[in-house]
Amino acid sequence: MKNMTLENIAKACNGIYVGDEDLKSKEITGVEKDSRLIEDGYLYLPFVGARVDGHDFIPQVFDKGALCTLSEKDLDNPKGPYIKVESVATALKDIAEFYRKQLSCKIIGITGSVGKTSTKEIIASVLEEKFKVLKTEGNYNNEIGEPLTILKIRDEHEVAVIEMGISDFEEMHRLAKVSRPDVCVITNIGTCHLENLGDRDGVFKAKTEMFDYASKDCFVVLNGDDDKLSNVKEVNGHAPVFFGIDTDRDVMAIKYESLGIRGTKVKIKYFDKELDTVIPIPGYHMIYNAMVAVCIGSHFGMTLDEIDSGIRNLKAIGGRNNIFTTNGITVIDDCYNANPMSMKASINVLSQANGRKVAILGDMFELGENSKELHKEVGQAAVGKVDILVCIGNLSKDIAEAAIEGGCNTLYFPNKADFEENLSAYIKEGDTVLIKASNGMKFKTIVEKLKG
Repeated sequence: MKNMTLENIAKACNGIYVGDEDLKSKEITGVEKDSRLIEDGYLYLPFVGARVDGHDFIPQVFDKGALCTLSEKDLDNPKGPYIKVESVATALKDIAEFYRKQLSCKIIGITGSVGKTSTKEIIASVLEEKFKVLKTEGNYNNEIGEPLTILKIRDEHEVAVIEMGISDFEEMHRLAKVSRPDVCVITNIGTCHLENLGDRDGVFKAKTEMFDYASKDCFVVLNGDDDKLSNVKEVNGHAPVFFGIDTDRDVMAIKYESLGIRGTKVKIKYFDKELDTVIPIPGYHMIYNAMVAVCIGSHFGMTLDEIDSGIRNLKAIGGRNNIFTTNGITVIDDCYNANPMSMKASINVLSQANGRKVAILGDMFELGENSKELHKEVGQAAVGKVDILVCIGNLSKDIAEAAIEGGCNTLYFPNKADFEENLSAYIKEGDTVLIKASNGMKFKTIVEKLKG
């Protein structure tokens, strides 16, 4: 890793190097917080968790070939050098920020209340038609995952597509300070993490902290249909590019046709050019994601044919609007996470399916004082769009009550186990089933039970 010597790393994180002086000039080959994944030449990050202290595995990582470890403690007779730091978490960000400054790779930062992951995936799918791309994997979008992703960038990578998730003020500042994005994308400003951010104005303020550490010539792409984002006039002296469906914008979906759960056929106008393509993942919201991909691909000099191919080649990932068939049932696995905006979008996807439509919905967390009202809005959104609504969890009782009031055929279960015990009584062959809740509800077990 370029310039990532132990001496430079210690300086970057204000750490104290302890060990063989002759090793200070050696470069690490990688960074890892999971001791089981350590390889030759790696730097180990021993995080202290609620149940496990990573420091306990320091002897083993040296046995596996680690070059060095960070440590918040003084170590007795370690098998290799270590860098003493006050906080491994803080040191990680400092090290990643130092490494970022060595890179020529362009970095695209993506945030927003809904659609970060699906937007990241479609941008990466498009860019991979022409470039060597690194993208955020799994849930690595926070103050540990984002710097670890930056530290995975290598010389061959030309573009990195980085997802940036937050739940409080100043978090985005810390993430952007590490990544220093060349491109900033904000998908929307919605009702999520309101416990900390208060309202949509708070969400807007927190998300747009990204701009404070963007590159001087940053290319900014914003949702022009969002009433908060549409008021952004400039970033670092440059006007954003706006995309939209309902408004007259730089980039517009001027014609679109639902293909049911097979996706959407769409004509996108990018300034004076037009592109006809098919988004293979269903949902009205995917049109917005495709418009962003057209913006980014065009910005990086791609042809419309290359962009079209990238959109058509998009693949779903598990837990994120992933559609598959098992035992005669079509499953829309969208159980990774949920907030009111994404819940409504997923219900709209389900409504396009053939056969009986079953929505299995669970609690949405971190909604603050408006939680009851926001859950009720989801219940109202399901009326007329699903044949059977299954609500699970204490908070989801409000979804159920609003849906019943609207005349929707609704079942309510206080806990997931009660539903799973008799799952086969509620789901039958030919159904299309949506599964969605906040990740803490662990609805992945429902997906697995449907697979049998």
